[in-house]
Amino acid sequence: MLTVVRRRPTLRLIHGPIVRLARLGLPAVLGLVAACSSSSPSPSATFTLTPTPTPSASPARIGQFVSTGSMATPRNGHTATLLQDGRVLLVGGHDGDTRLASAELYDPMTRLFTATGSMTTERDKPTATLLSDGRVLVAGGNADGPTRLASAELYDPQTGTFRPTGSMSVARASQTATLLPDGRVLIAGGYNGPSVALATAEVYDAGTGSFSPAGNMTVARYGHTATLLPDGHVLVVGGVGVNSIVLATAEIYDPQTARFERTGSGIDITDHTATLLPDGRVLVAGGTGSSAVLAAAELYDPATGAFAGTGWMAGPRFSGAATLLSDGRVLVAGGFGPGAKMLDSAELFDPSVGRFSPAGSMATARVGCTATLLADGRVLVAGGSSDGGPSAELYEP
Repeated sequence: MLTVVRRRPTLRLIHGPIVRLARLGLPAVLGLVAACSSSSPSPSATFTLTPTPTPSASPARIGQFVSTGSMATPRNGHTATLLQDGRVLLVGGHDGDTRLASAELYDPMTRLFTATGSMTTERDKPTATLLSDGRVLVAGGNADGPTRLASAELYDPQTGTFRPTGSMSVARASQTATLLPDGRVLIAGGYNGPSVALATAEVYDAGTGSFSPAGNMTVARYGHTATLLPDGHVLVVGGVGVNSIVLATAEIYDPQTARFERTGSGIDITDHTATLLPDGRVLVAGGTGSSAVLAAAELYDPATGAFAGTGWMAGPRFSGAATLLSDGRVLVAGGFGPGAKMLDSAELFDPSVGRFSPAGSMATARVGCTATLLADGRVLVAGGSSDGGPSAELYEP
């Protein structure tokens, strides 16, 4: 076992993965796997890399991608929410030129997309959360120009319409939204101006239709992930903080006390994925670090509050999509790879052996797509295509 010690990164990045990398002059290092020794040693943060376990004797199922209907409009940076009736609601984003207020529904039975009601305003990179009563809360995001949104709205599947609800205390984009066990929604972090990270958090109460303060995170961050743990706490990992520093820190939100507290630190990371595994651990995979795109992955164990390395992906990947499959494996698809190339590749992480394996290729390369587990175990991958079109496809495990 190799224990590696990392120092908090000192490089400054600006908002947006492509812009950050371009400004850093990283074309030569985009293809590099970020080794854990890439930063100078310091006792400020530690994590452990473990060798990839020996694969199981029986070969893993690869699955395949198959075509499905096309969306009504091209979308990138949108949201996708599985509704209680099994349909998928796709909301907002942009079509390459314009930020969108429109929304559409995917029906797995017919494999077709159909338009539904539009939001009251265009939103790019908002959050969308399925509430306990079946409605969907859409909050924040970017509007046209430099505008960030504090407003929120509710989608009602029964009527197919959006209506305004209470507004957040501050405009924010690239925040996270997490449905808590009591039915409230935790909104955390984000930014409200170029590289202006927020530490504030608030909760939305569907009963009153209003937001209220939820305490501040230990550090400001955007481009992070937030994962609901089995005990009802929320794990917040990585992101970009004050002075555009990529963060290695993580913290836990306790809904009972409305407080954030630091937990173990891992790799400095943003634009990564975080997936809750059936055993309660969280898989954190890919992303960008302080100086390179990452192929590394880590596991967070709530029992110990620590991160530990696990198997590496086949290659660096950031801004991809990750989905927990019905059999407990995790599908990671698309994103940017070496040389800022859009990827059509996909991989499967098997927690029983702690390793990634190939999962075939999508019909088109995608970044900013969504991946949604359907009721029948398939995964709908939609939007973000390299050709700018409205295509979508299904992954069949």
